[in-house]
Amino acid sequence: MYNNNNSTPSSSSSSEAGDIRSSLFNPGEPLRQPRTTPPVSDGSSDSRGSPVLLNSGHNSVSAADALVKNSKLSAAAPEFVPGCYASFQDDVYLDESEGYYAEASLADLVQDFVSHLNSSPGSFESEIEYITDTLNSWVNTEEILKELVELIYVQSTSIPNFAYTGARLCNHLSHHIRLAPSTGNFRQLLLQRCQKEFEQREQAVRGDPETQKKFHSYVLFLGELYLNLEVKSGKGTPGRANVLLGALKELLNTLFSHPDDPNLMCAVKLLKLSGSILDDTWKEKGQSDMDEIIKKIEDILLDAKCGRDVRQMLLKLVELRSSNWGRVHTAAVSSDATPYNDPNYFMNEPTFYTADGTPFTAADPEYSDKYQEILDREDYFPDAYEENGNESDDEDEMDPEIEEAFERFCMESDARRKK
Repeated sequence: MYNNNNSTPSSSSSSEAGDIRSSLFNPGEPLRQPRTTPPVSDGSSDSRGSPVLLNSGHNSVSAADALVKNSKLSAAAPEFVPGCYASFQDDVYLDESEGYYAEASLADLVQDFVSHLNSSPGSFESEIEYITDTLNSWVNTEEILKELVELIYVQSTSIPNFAYTGARLCNHLSHHIRLAPSTGNFRQLLLQRCQKEFEQREQAVRGDPETQKKFHSYVLFLGELYLNLEVKSGKGTPGRANVLLGALKELLNTLFSHPDDPNLMCAVKLLKLSGSILDDTWKEKGQSDMDEIIKKIEDILLDAKCGRDVRQMLLKLVELRSSNWGRVHTAAVSSDATPYNDPNYFMNEPTFYTADGTPFTAADPEYSDKYQEILDREDYFPDAYEENGNESDDEDEMDPEIEEAFERFCMESDARRKK
């Protein structure tokens, strides 16, 4: 009895467990198909009108083939690019290399250096050694040297406001480019390139506005080159290239012989840039070339029909030359200098302070009395004037510079009293 009673609950428990498994793993309705797999039917439907899914592997393959055959998609279709984007093209390498970046050329290198110096001219001194070493590693043949000269010349005459830095660059490279073939070193090849442009001056000065603009850039670069290019002489002291001195005179004559506004403005810029140096050099040689140029400017002011602004520029230039190009007259020799004949006499004198903090210099009429007052205070309170609280080694010794200034002032005061 005991076993029979226990068997009934046991069988009912087993039956209930089986019903639970059946409800979990054998649902009444089929599972929904994954969204990534579109349902494929053979056209038949169940009693509710829903398509009957094909479960046969053979039928599934046939339906997939039919879908591919009816598709309008093509693997050979061109790439779609939205209208707001530019189409991308792979770089084409002349050497058919598989590298992602093309190998840098000398032109790219010079362009990078020039762009950096043009944007940061203050870095010239700190960067020039690296630039020179890099270019020396590239320039190993005569053809590459000529290419380098051409690249720098073009950059110096085409980039606005780069003429000065370009001339400095040319000067440094003329002394530090190691390759010097028989046809000429860097400086000689550069002057040959400038000579080539110089020979075309008559055509350029009468050309169209674009040709004139290039010619004017060349003229200003030549002026900067004359001021910055150093040529070593036999004496060892570097000097300027005399060949450029004659070239600048001829260029000025060419510009004044065709006195339209652009040519006159270029001539004024060149004379403001280098007029004082040209004038001094011609005077040292006993030549009056600058007087001849100023005479031509005066004739143009009287006869030529130049614009009002250009006429004003020419007048200002004549005034500038009459004032010695705006330079201060040379100060008297130090032994002969006095406050009356040297305006810079007191420029470098020390500044002192009275007990109440009032500054005074040797130019002060009461300088002698105030200075003596300072000396007296030092005598009465020597510890207060010792540096860092230490004893002074030379208590009675005055600073040489201060002593010299004081003696000079006393001598002048005595001279004034005698007058």
